[in-house]
Amino acid sequence: MTADQTTRSDGPSDASRTAGGATQGPAGGPTQAPAKGASLFWRFWTATTISGVGDAVTTVALPLLAVSVLHASSFEVSLLPAAQYAAWIAIGLPAGVIVQRLPLRGTQVAMDVIRAVAVLSVPVAALLGILHLAQLVVVALIVGLATVVFDVGNSSFLPSIVSKEELTARNSLTSGSAAATQMGGPAVGGVLVQLCGAAVSLVFDTVSYLVSAVLLRSLPRPAVPTSPQAGRESTLALIKEGWHFVVRHKVIRLCAAAATLVNFTLGALMALIPVFLVRTLGAPAGLVGVLIATEGLGSFIGAAVTTTLANRFGSARTILYSTLVGACAALLMPLAGGGWNLLLFALGNVGMGAAAVVLSVLARTHRQTVTPPELLPRVMATVRFVSWGAIPVGALTAGIAGSLLGSRSALWLIVAVGFLTPLAMWTSSIRGRRDLD
Repeated sequence: MTADQTTRSDGPSDASRTAGGATQGPAGGPTQAPAKGASLFWRFWTATTISGVGDAVTTVALPLLAVSVLHASSFEVSLLPAAQYAAWIAIGLPAGVIVQRLPLRGTQVAMDVIRAVAVLSVPVAALLGILHLAQLVVVALIVGLATVVFDVGNSSFLPSIVSKEELTARNSLTSGSAAATQMGGPAVGGVLVQLCGAAVSLVFDTVSYLVSAVLLRSLPRPAVPTSPQAGRESTLALIKEGWHFVVRHKVIRLCAAAATLVNFTLGALMALIPVFLVRTLGAPAGLVGVLIATEGLGSFIGAAVTTTLANRFGSARTILYSTLVGACAALLMPLAGGGWNLLLFALGNVGMGAAAVVLSVLARTHRQTVTPPELLPRVMATVRFVSWGAIPVGALTAGIAGSLLGSRSALWLIVAVGFLTPLAMWTSSIRGRRDLD
């Protein structure tokens, strides 16, 4: 955090609030209120987790609705995830400026309400008999755009209610919760679709967004530090400032590059794995879902051990070894065969998922602690724009490689590319450090 800053507040009560829920006494000194700070975090965590479960339901319900009700082709169904990922490319960079210039808590609530209305339009249209594929694509895009702003805002909101010392543990917990919803959410969505129908099941997601909005609305309005010039600068100038900070900061730039390489690999695996499991290994559809969900198990394990590993070995060393372990674990995936040999794939998927979360948690915590508060939303948006933008590129690359080489050979190629991440980390300046700071 830097000195000589002015702050923009959403309301008069913000001036007295500090990180972790502490308040300032009459003399201006901090008076800690840990119980209150913990209560704020748990409300924040509950809102985020409930919204995540709703997202998982929609991830299952929208494609099933397109297939079962609208009889969409494979290409038409692919437009739904493409629309969601396109949101990061479309407004990934401006999202940081949007979050900075608008009231932070109010923006988060508004994004939840926008997503709720967009999703609710689907069962309403189905009930009226006017549902069309174009509406599903538009809904996916709107949800994606709102999620971009919401996620950038979440990363900026958390440091306002959690102390610096707690950030790694709290980031680990939120990542673990996301992993849990990644494992269980689609299953819940499948059950709801089977019991209620795809359109009606989306009402659950609508409710989840509204519950999240109510919980976030109950949190204090955080003071958002900003520079005196921020209100006079153009959007492009503000975006450039965030971009330049990321590019010029050695550790943030390095971690962003590593995250981009990891996401490229993960995007490629998203495209290759279903084909590899079904057509090459002959796995039944139900087992394919279980095997893919093992990545979520790995993410959960990674989130659970990140704080312990970072405290014992240091954040830099933990990242170095976790990226290497993740790349080595991925070698098990193309070695998998039928029957019990499918466990090789599961173990590789678990290892890679765990390593990716360890890198994500520690890199995100570092960004949150070393970035000047007035730059944090733009820095978060810049990193996510670059790293998340690599996912569709990886998927497209894997699709081309799979067509030319076959799924197993293409998987070997992608796994080999995965070693670029530890190579970049082990040849960087953090190799001799204990911690990233």
